Amino acid sequence: MFNCGKIAIVGGGSWATAIAKIVVRHTHHIGWYMRRDDRIDDFKRLGHNPAYLMSVHFDVDEIYFSSDINKIVENYDTLVFVTPSPYLKSHLKKLKTRLHDKFVVTAIKGLISEDNLLCSEFFHQVYDVPYANIACIGGPSHAEEVALERLSYLTVGCADKEKAKAFTEILSSDFIKTKTSQDVVGIEYSSVLKNVYAIAAGICSGLKVWRQLPSCAYGQRCSRNGAFSFGCSSARTKCLRQCLSWRLAGYWLF
Repeated sequence: MFNCGKIAIVGGGSWATAIAKIVVRHTHHIGWYMRRDDRIDDFKRLGHNPAYLMSVHFDVDEIYFSSDINKIVENYDTLVFVTPSPYLKSHLKKLKTRLHDKFVVTAIKGLISEDNLLCSEFFHQVYDVPYANIACIGGPSHAEEVALERLSYLTVGCADKEKAKAFTEILSSDFIKTKTSQDVVGIEYSSVLKNVYAIAAGICSGLKVWRQLPSCAYGQRCSRNGAFSFGCSSARTKCLRQCLSWRLAGYWLF
């Protein structure tokens, strides 16, 4: 059975805070990279993130904070990246320690827009992390609901089933239900596309078109591109890239 070893969180926002809460409940120790030293000082003093999910309290003795990403990468085995996708590259520019032998978990919901890459593709192509060492987290969950310990669902995707299973055991609790998948690309695109479909549904509502239109449009797109789910076909990459390029033509959204 794969051992995740020492786990660190990279990022200081609401989703990073929610994941940190889940992980530290199991491990009783995490590393936590935050960019700003003043935020770290306030966190230690207050016992909670001073800017996000302030109702979530931590035992700060269980957390090793650092604003030096190199220290975190050097001292931890599993790195959970939870930064906004537009800022991932700027954080990693400071990195001098190699990532190729780390277990990299991305909980980032977005693309590396400058390179038009998914986060898993970015870590593999730029930092030579093997796909077997890259996992992603997705699912219908919100940071605020996790903070309130409301029932949430997460899927961990990894090409290596044992590693996916090992990390789901870190996340599982009475209010977090987990499953595993080997479809990393499908999960990452799902996290991106949900926002596209939400915008499309909002446009339909604003235009006051008939209620079936969003479903019809979505169905048309799926029928053209094949089944879309967390376990779609091997042609998923091409299909899902096409889904990201949608247009509004009259009332037809896709």
